[in-house]
Amino acid sequence: MKPVVDGLKTEYEGKVEFKLYNVEKDAEGAKLANLFGAQFVPTFEFVNADGSISKEVVGEITEAQLRAELDKLK
Repeated sequence: MKPVVDGLKTEYEGKVEFKLYNVEKDAEGAKLANLFGAQFVPTFEFVNADGSISKEVVGEITEAQLRAELDKLK
């Protein structure tokens, strides 16, 4: 998934902020996983600019699906 996300980071630069965390090795990542109740990797949390959750997707998704969720963000 990382290569897909990395490719989209460039495409959505200035529109979407991407944050990737290793929940097994990063204390902040583990804290966020606990906060969101994420139990599986990968878990995508799509968060609008106002902090509201747009959608949560658990598991691998296609680039097209990821792009569609990013385009829905406000």
